[in-house]
Amino acid sequence: MDGSRLLVGTRKGLFVVDHDGSGWRASAPAFLGDGLSYAAADPRTGAYWACLDHGHWGVKLHRSEDRGASWDELDVPAYPDGAKVADGSDATLTYLWTIAPAGSGEPGRLYAGTEPGGLFVSDDGGASWTLNEPLWNDPTRLTQWFGAGRDHPGVHSVVVDPRDPDHVLVGVSVAGVFETTDGGENWTPRNVGISSEYLPDPTSEVGADPHLLVACPSSPDTLWQQNHCGIYRSVDGAATWHEVSESDGPASFGFAIAVDAQDADTAWVVPAISDEQRVAVDGALCVSRTEDGGATWTAFREGLPQRECFDVTFRHALDVSGDAVAFGTTTGNLYASADRGESWECVGNHLPPINSVRFA
Repeated sequence: MDGSRLLVGTRKGLFVVDHDGSGWRASAPAFLGDGLSYAAADPRTGAYWACLDHGHWGVKLHRSEDRGASWDELDVPAYPDGAKVADGSDATLTYLWTIAPAGSGEPGRLYAGTEPGGLFVSDDGGASWTLNEPLWNDPTRLTQWFGAGRDHPGVHSVVVDPRDPDHVLVGVSVAGVFETTDGGENWTPRNVGISSEYLPDPTSEVGADPHLLVACPSSPDTLWQQNHCGIYRSVDGAATWHEVSESDGPASFGFAIAVDAQDADTAWVVPAISDEQRVAVDGALCVSRTEDGGATWTAFREGLPQRECFDVTFRHALDVSGDAVAFGTTTGNLYASADRGESWECVGNHLPPINSVRFA
């Protein structure tokens, strides 16, 4: 992934956006008219994955093995008979939050994070899926996981340790971060240090709301999360978390976060106003970057709208590849930077609302 191609999932289709040396160009959209919840490339195989949220036909999953020229539909994950959600009704797939590849030593393994609150595993390249029942049967799921802005909790982040394929962390909306070290047989909540101000006990280890969880590939014990209640960082593999929000600047609330692949101290966020408004801070769009582990943040604004701006960036709509950074917004604006986020070019501002931006 050299930073010259983007997969942009929107409410009305998937756009492949390429930089040809003179500028960015978008292809005709695939799945025109259909909502994309997530789209990404598998760095192991080169396959593209597209998760569709089809208004009439439900959730769909497609794969391309020719860089988006054609697509094949695959079976979506399905909850087993008898699986129930908190209100006692049958669990039915309502959203595909993410498709995450396992390590390089397991080329056929994929993870799917779903709503309601499921983690599915495929060992045949996505041809079939199995619910991870130990996480699904966690005793806190029916009583302490809840959906907040959506009806049900969702598994939106899956982080696989590149050193050990049995070591996986997941981020669950309004439940928290959970870890397995034995390939999914057992799970432990990892939310010590998170303060969830909306809970009766803000220090409860279950009920935190990570909006996105990421790890530094070259230093996997360093993890970051953009949480509902601030920006947090862990340097001990999620055993403990420390808030690194900006006390006198915009970097605090938001949905998306990205970390430099080679420098665990460098991360980017797209700040927003919490909680009900969820728009750009002070009507001006910025991207904030830290290069010292969150001790200080710098807000970059060059090339971004600075008045009457109501954009917000969803959790999967910010990505980094080397010095290239890109993000999209709910008002259909797509921005790219070639200098680590210090200045920005508007790639397109008439796209449908953007849910997902990933380098491919």
